[in-house]
Amino acid sequence: MSLSSFFSSTQAIPADAAIPRHVAIVMDGNGRWAKKRFLPRVAGHKRGVDAVRAVVRRCIDRGVEHLTLFAFSSENWRRPADEVSFLMSLFLKALRDEAERMHRKNIRLRIIGDLSRFDPVLIATIQEVEAKTAANTALTLSIAANYGGRWDILNAVNRMIAAQPDKREGYEEADLAPYLSLADAPEPDLFIRTGGEQRVSNFLLWQLAYTEFFFTDRLWPDFDEAAFDEAILSFQKRERRYGRTSEQLKTVPEGNTSHA
Repeated sequence: MSLSSFFSSTQAIPADAAIPRHVAIVMDGNGRWAKKRFLPRVAGHKRGVDAVRAVVRRCIDRGVEHLTLFAFSSENWRRPADEVSFLMSLFLKALRDEAERMHRKNIRLRIIGDLSRFDPVLIATIQEVEAKTAANTALTLSIAANYGGRWDILNAVNRMIAAQPDKREGYEEADLAPYLSLADAPEPDLFIRTGGEQRVSNFLLWQLAYTEFFFTDRLWPDFDEAAFDEAILSFQKRERRYGRTSEQLKTVPEGNTSHA
């Protein structure tokens, strides 16, 4: 993987854009959505899949290039066994049901996280769908499953050291960057969390260094195209300084990527 494919906002200043190139979302509130309607939690998870479809469509309409969704964290294994089992089954079903549709819409799908804990059938399906959609260009949809931000960093560190066994010190960001899960994507411009909580929950800890955050009380199954547009509008009102002052922004040419 080429180092040139990685972009670090702590090392250089990205060009301003009215539409975020990369949106990352923690999809929170499925269980509470179901509980409010006196339904089992699994009903909320099923409805959440519809919200994913709506946001994917809107990303393509608005020109977003990358969408990363936090579907199942490394800590979610602590949930009741029957709910975890249902989530794994829903994940497999969604992959099978959506694969051809995503391919027709020119969407590239990839799964990030530690896949080793998944059932072999699920792993094989993931690999099949990733291969089928690998050349698609309308949107890169990354699903974080059995993923944790700390795992991502530690995994990258271990891979970096294994790749450079004779190097003992002096590592830089550029050395680590190619081994992170989203190494070939720009860092998220916009982070969205639904459900009213205001934390990142071990999601993309490295990559969110200069991301704009948008929190909403809306539960994930109710997060539709209009809600997504509200988040985009909030993003467009932000002043992205990357360590600079507001006065400096008035004199910096559009698209400046000099070191901060």
